Amino acid sequence: MSIKAQAFQQACRARLTPPTAVCTRPNTRYASQTSTSSSSSSNPTFPSSASARRRAITVTSDDGRYHWSELSTGEKAARGTQQTFNAALVAAGVGGTCLVSYFLYQELFAADSKTVQFNHAVDRVKASQECRDLLGPSRKIVAFGEPTSSKWARARPLAYTTNVDRTGTMHFRMHFNVEGEKAGGVVVVHMTKPAGEDRLEYRLLSLSVPGHPTIYLENKDNEGIKARANKIMGVQWR
Repeated sequence: MSIKAQAFQQACRARLTPPTAVCTRPNTRYASQTSTSSSSSSNPTFPSSASARRRAITVTSDDGRYHWSELSTGEKAARGTQQTFNAALVAAGVGGTCLVSYFLYQELFAADSKTVQFNHAVDRVKASQECRDLLGPSRKIVAFGEPTSSKWARARPLAYTTNVDRTGTMHFRMHFNVEGEKAGGVVVVHMTKPAGEDRLEYRLLSLSVPGHPTIYLENKDNEGIKARANKIMGVQWR
């Protein structure tokens, strides 16, 4: 048999042979996805119990956990009221702090405060040799204000006055007590600040001790009287 005849027979046998069955694996992935999607579509989602039980926002219960877009009109009004109240409270606290700081500065640190002038006058008395001769050593000298009727009051208030005359000059007057190892007395202070000036100047600073002549550390008024008395008709008499 020729080669061509053999090839023809093999081709005929191949056509008559039934095809081999191919085992296919079912695509379970798509089936599971389909079942999941169908089950999810058949069971619609509902809000959780936590969101369903959310309390209404009020002025006192708002803690800021919910966004502005999640609030109703009434809840937005409540939050706005709360924030306005908080801002007013902060502003009042800042204003009160500034006011207290201003009064403390005026009372303790300002150049014309009674506390500053009291301390300065006490230093002048302690530095004067004449005052130390009457009162005693400076380290033993103590100064204090007016005595009070209350036995529980430890701080004694200072007696002082301030007024402005017709020329705009401010007058500051004060007196306080001093006690030393030898004796005690009263210190009198008179200071003035002309209009437009920023500091007080002494007109009078004196110490009066019972039984002794008054000691004048400053006495501008008496100096002016002496100057006018020594000058008569334009002539300076000495």
